[in-house]
Amino acid sequence: MLTHHHIQAVFFDAGGTLFETRGSVGEIYGNAAQRYGIETDPTNLQAAFIRHFRLQPPLAFPRGTPQAELHRLEKEWWRRLVQNVFTEHGAFPHFTEFFDDLYEYFRRKEAWQLFPETVPTLAALKARGLRLAVISNFDSRLDDLLRAFELAQYFEAIHISSRAGAAKPETAIFHAALSHSEIKAAHAIHVGDSLREDALGATTAGLHGVLLDRHQEVNDNSVTRIVHLAQLIELL
Repeated sequence: MLTHHHIQAVFFDAGGTLFETRGSVGEIYGNAAQRYGIETDPTNLQAAFIRHFRLQPPLAFPRGTPQAELHRLEKEWWRRLVQNVFTEHGAFPHFTEFFDDLYEYFRRKEAWQLFPETVPTLAALKARGLRLAVISNFDSRLDDLLRAFELAQYFEAIHISSRAGAAKPETAIFHAALSHSEIKAAHAIHVGDSLREDALGATTAGLHGVLLDRHQEVNDNSVTRIVHLAQLIELL
């Protein structure tokens, strides 16, 4: 049990754990495309997004990549994905302008919504003296989002795959976070909504992996599972 260990730090995934998109990705892409005169089916777009997202290489670039170059690589990664999602819909005359708008939209809090228990949970854990940080397969736009949602104040570090040179479930990104905080793996928890990337990835790296399974969809008793973020407080 987690209570038998001296937990010093809690690492969090970001998207799907602290906040989620406001509407499905398919709906957001569809609405944005409509403004450019492209009619699509959000359900098809969502399916295409999931399909092509899985085929993309990890969102991770060499550590120490200069910031301007990193931003270019991040945007290019997403451009390739979005292009693939829309390929089957035929010609898209103003795709570049559409993509630029879409990319910036996801940088803003309007595209996302915080889960209601996020802030109370972070505040309660912080009040207990636990050290909090983020480990996410995200890009630099996460910095803007965490500031916009006023969450940055809770975290001592933000570890994103694009900067870390490795993406979850690779152990390297977990070990980089532990090294940065100077904490042993046995003294840390990582919580997220993906069984493979978060719960199992963290466990493989030696941390205590906790799966946030809000819709109770995962049938795997090998990991610690919670259905609500606030249950972390009870776990500790």
